[in-house]
Amino acid sequence: MLHDWEHRLGTRVVAVGFDTLHLGVAAPPVSEPDALLVSAERFAFCPDNVRQGRRPYTLTAYADRITGAHRWDFWWD
Repeated sequence: MLHDWEHRLGTRVVAVGFDTLHLGVAAPPVSEPDALLVSAERFAFCPDNVRQGRRPYTLTAYADRITGAHRWDFWWD
């Protein structure tokens, strides 16, 4: 997944922790359909971001939050 995001969205690993991953994103999704696709990919990669993130806990709301975001943070419990 990271390799694909690197090619499609220009992501780069900024930091890695025991249970965290932080990416810089050169070309984040900006359209609603693209953001919804990426939010589904991110959910498959790290469901905690959606299930334990901000309300509402839906892919559509998550897509709104990542639209245009140049920093992505992931964590696993």
